[in-house]
Amino acid sequence: METLTEPVRQEAMILCCMCGVSIEPNPTNMCVACLRTQVDVTENIPKQATIQFCRSCERYLQPPAEWIHAALESRELLTLCLKKLKSLNRVKLIDAGFVWTEPHSMRLKVKLTVQAEVMGGAVLQQVFIVEYIVNHQMCDDCHRIEAKDYWRALVQVRQKATNKKTFYYLEQLILKYKAHEQTLGIKPVHEGLDFFFANEATARKLVDFLSSVIPCRYDHSKKLLSHDIHSNIYNYKFTYSVEIVPISRDSVVCLPRKLSHQLGGINPICLVYKITNSVHLIDVASGQIAEFNATVYWRHAFNSICDPKQLVEYTVMDIEPIKSKDRRFFPGQGTISEKHVIADVWLVRSCDLGINDNLIHTRTHLGHVLKPGDTALGYALSESNINDDNFETLNKDLVPDVILTKKSYAHDVVARRRMRAWKLKHMLEDKESMVTENNDYYEFLEDLEENPEMRQNINIFRDSRKVIPVDTNELSDPSCPQITLEEMLDDLVIDDVQVPQVL
Repeated sequence: METLTEPVRQEAMILCCMCGVSIEPNPTNMCVACLRTQVDVTENIPKQATIQFCRSCERYLQPPAEWIHAALESRELLTLCLKKLKSLNRVKLIDAGFVWTEPHSMRLKVKLTVQAEVMGGAVLQQVFIVEYIVNHQMCDDCHRIEAKDYWRALVQVRQKATNKKTFYYLEQLILKYKAHEQTLGIKPVHEGLDFFFANEATARKLVDFLSSVIPCRYDHSKKLLSHDIHSNIYNYKFTYSVEIVPISRDSVVCLPRKLSHQLGGINPICLVYKITNSVHLIDVASGQIAEFNATVYWRHAFNSICDPKQLVEYTVMDIEPIKSKDRRFFPGQGTISEKHVIADVWLVRSCDLGINDNLIHTRTHLGHVLKPGDTALGYALSESNINDDNFETLNKDLVPDVILTKKSYAHDVVARRRMRAWKLKHMLEDKESMVTENNDYYEFLEDLEENPEMRQNINIFRDSRKVIPVDTNELSDPSCPQITLEEMLDDLVIDDVQVPQVL
């Protein structure tokens, strides 16, 4: 039985109306070569364009007035180049990419593939290259810098205190959280620092940051530079004045009577044992703690009656912790610290040891740290000339003779500085040379070594100039059990990366 096979269907071919080549039928009846000679879908798209580049800040101008950072052959730069082409919305963009050019030629080439509908509904795809000429143009920010009129907002940070430890701590907080990245300049002045900014918004960010990390208050003002009466545009310079509470860590204060009652009946004479965004106080005789913020301080303004520069070294002859049943409590009393142990302690000045046998009795909150034979730093209130209105109203029989602040470790100061294998960064390049002979700065470094709570808020970096011995026990001070080199290495970071403990 014969099978019928279907005939093979053949496409009808026609001749191109221009060159006569046999082609498949299409709406234009022309071959691709003739169609490209007759129609150009890119005729309305410019083949050359210009973009502006600022050599000072390395930014490109994105019209009308925005300057952006964009690396070579990046998506951001390609987007900027495509936005410069007019009539590109009349065609369909299929692909776009950079063609390599010499980086110093100041030319950028972009290869584009587009599609467009031509005569009779036919779709034509075409590839072409657009060349961009990079012209140099200084941005407005760089113009103001060159004209020495570059800042529009100033933040003045001041603290009227003799001890500068608060500023060293604040500097490390600013570096850790990068609150100074948008500053145009930082200038050290008497009792503080000046931060310059390009606009008010960035200055206000720094003021808000300072208010969140330290107790302070601020005031602001503005100065009119120019005024356009036609467009009603004002040009101001803004100044923020930030004043830090003039109380530092390890200072002794005398509270006003009203504030003392508000803080739970705490003893007016207190020790400042910590500074955060609030001031933390402790009564060394009872262990009662309290804290208040900057608003409360400026409502009851007072100064410290003893500063760390007046510390005297004492030797502990005997110490006896006080049991809880022997301590005095009263209704409405504030919070009692659980980290400190109240103890009776008998002291003698280290310089009078072996010469004067008169013992000084006082109470301290360091009962968990001190033992007979240890040395401690404290204030001799009975021998100090205190000029304070709140102190004059107190009953002198209730004023302690000595207030101890912290334990002192027997060590050679010069040797301790020499074997310190870590360092801190500074905002100013010449700051490191300025603090080499500053005792306040070295005391701040010692506080970091002895206080883990303070150390956790600061980035510490390994000092490449110091060589750490393999035997770490040689660097450990046996008289300083609270801090060892191994503990310090646990907190060392290099570029925010934890340093391994094994050397």
